[in-house]
Amino acid sequence: MSDRKSKAFQNRKNGYNCAQAVICAYSELFGLSEKDAFRVSEGFGGGMGGMKETCGAVSAIYMVLGLLNSDGALEKPSSKASTYSLVQQAAEKFKNKNKSTICAQLKGIGTGKPLRSCEGCIEDACDILDEMLKSREIVQKESKIAP
Repeated sequence: MSDRKSKAFQNRKNGYNCAQAVICAYSELFGLSEKDAFRVSEGFGGGMGGMKETCGAVSAIYMVLGLLNSDGALEKPSSKASTYSLVQQAAEKFKNKNKSTICAQLKGIGTGKPLRSCEGCIEDACDILDEMLKSREIVQKESKIAP
C-alpha cells in the first residue's frame, strides 16, 4: 500500500470526509499545507456538501489534478484543456472500476445495492492518482506551484 493511501485511510479514521482524506494525503506535492487542503475541500464531502452528488474522493482527484497541472497563469491561462483532459481520464478510470462517480449511486441510495464503500472510493482515488503520477500522465509544474 502506498504511503499516500495509508495517510488517506488514517485521515478518514481521524474524521476527515472523503475529499479531505484524499487531498490532504497529496497536499505536499503541490505546496499546500494540510490545513489549507483540509479547509478548501471541506464542502466537497458527502457528494458535494452532503447532497450525494459527485463523490468526495472523486472531487479530490479533480482538485489534485488541477493543482498539479494548472499553469497558474492568471493573466493568460493556457492549461485548462490539458487539466480537463486529465480530469476526464481520471473520471473514466473511476467509472470503469465502480460504474459511477455519483455518491448516491456508489452508496446504493435508492437501490439498496451499494457499488462501493467510502473507504473503497478513497482507495480507488489514491490508486488512480498514484497510477497517473507514476505513468507521468500528470506533469507537475513545480515552478508554477506556490511554495
